[in-house]
Amino acid sequence: MTRIPMAQPSWDDDMRKAALQTLDSLHWVKGPEGKAFGKEFSEYCGAVQGTPCQSGSVALWGALRLLGIGPGDEVLVPSLTYIATATCVSLVGATPVFVDVEPEYWCVDPASLEAKRTTNTKAVIAVHLFGQMSDDVIVDWCRQHDIAYIEDAAQAHGAVSTNGIKAGGVGDVACFSFFPSKNLAVGGEGGMMMTRRQDLAARMDALVNHGRDARLESHELGSNLRMSEVSAAIGRVQLQRLEGWLGRRRNIAARYHQAFSKLPGIELPEVRPGTEHAWHQYCLLAQEPDNLRSALDAADIDSRVYYATPCHRQEVYATHFQHDEIFPVTDSIAHRLVAVPIFHQMTDKQIERVIQAVVKASHQGE
Repeated sequence: MTRIPMAQPSWDDDMRKAALQTLDSLHWVKGPEGKAFGKEFSEYCGAVQGTPCQSGSVALWGALRLLGIGPGDEVLVPSLTYIATATCVSLVGATPVFVDVEPEYWCVDPASLEAKRTTNTKAVIAVHLFGQMSDDVIVDWCRQHDIAYIEDAAQAHGAVSTNGIKAGGVGDVACFSFFPSKNLAVGGEGGMMMTRRQDLAARMDALVNHGRDARLESHELGSNLRMSEVSAAIGRVQLQRLEGWLGRRRNIAARYHQAFSKLPGIELPEVRPGTEHAWHQYCLLAQEPDNLRSALDAADIDSRVYYATPCHRQEVYATHFQHDEIFPVTDSIAHRLVAVPIFHQMTDKQIERVIQAVVKASHQGE
């Protein structure tokens, strides 16, 4: 029996053709594919500018640089997220201030933001966790307090907010990852910065190219953060497929919801009313996560816990003033969020295998 992975990269003849044509063109960097990919993806998201870059982590660093955030500034970030959401703040010399997440949707809790706001708060990085859009009230809250809104949309390609706006078109700057496990990938590492602000658009392109202008003069501190033309060409093909892939992910999530809705010891991921989830991950909140994972492993099914150690408790933040702080929701769920496979290439037989394994594991725990 073939093991079911957590994710599976997409690769087909159209992507292969796009990659080879780009290689054959001998125009491997700073060419038309990157410009077209940024334009097409930003239009898809409803933003004014998209700039491809090397990774989602680089995009987060770039967003902070664009917004002029540095030493003495504080940035509010959820502790229940991938570590790059926090370390990008540290890398620009600012201070990440950790906040709790919502008990229902696991995205940043607006009340926690207000509790941690100070005169030094310059930005919020709102993570659309697992493909779930953050609460739209944060947009107005940021505007009210003159605080920049950065979307960490690394897991949210194609997600839609309650206002009908796609991830990437909500914040001042949005950051995407195209890692192979993501809903949209580029044949390797990749990312994109995106903005809805015209005043940031030109600087965004310059930032990934040493802060240089058309005359190759550097006007601000940047670096070589560019995406290769080959990766951009692959990304353009994948973007054409994205809506269909999202439809399949949502179909799988609906089947999981129906099958798991009344299982003992398991809570389902909730979807914020009026939004469209992108389902990068489908996480079950398990009372006995180790038992569930062991049962899935025995059935030749991969699983993963997201995120077992919250950011503020990781060793990199051992000297951070919040290292020992209690966040009630984060501390309660961090070690219990068990992700099961959900990717658009899953067959109906694979979906049924996952369902049977989870159902069996839940009843064994009774």
